[in-house]
Amino acid sequence: MTRFDAAEPAKRQQLYVDAITAHRHRGSGFLTLEVDDAVLESVDDGPSIDGSEGDTDGEHDDPEPELGVPWIQFGDGTINLDCTDSELETLKSVLREFPAFKIDEIHRPEEAEGVNVHISAKADPNRIAQCLDTIFQRVYELPADVRIWVVEL
Repeated sequence: MTRFDAAEPAKRQQLYVDAITAHRHRGSGFLTLEVDDAVLESVDDGPSIDGSEGDTDGEHDDPEPELGVPWIQFGDGTINLDCTDSELETLKSVLREFPAFKIDEIHRPEEAEGVNVHISAKADPNRIAQCLDTIFQRVYELPADVRIWVVEL
């Protein structure tokens, strides 16, 4: 694998596919994808994945997510992520569009805010990549040009 970040939707999905393939070839425990923290420094006023403009009604004036920089891990056919309760509802909605993906476990640690979710992802790398990008875009309400990094492989 020669590149470890991408900001355009098609290139991000190829990055996910390449990372999943490299992860499987290496036999590593998991891979971790993380949002570029520069997105937290600016207000989301660009177009989103659905083509709508970003926050214009003041509803999300603070661009920093409650749980910090969004991340997703993938390993052994499972997607792992942290989210808030409201993001969990959005995640459930997203997964209805991806019937091969099912929530296996929801952990609510007492010592941490939010929830940790494990999702069964028994699909080909292209379909997993589509799901991952949709999660980043819709669950975490990120702009369409968000940069994603492969931070662990």
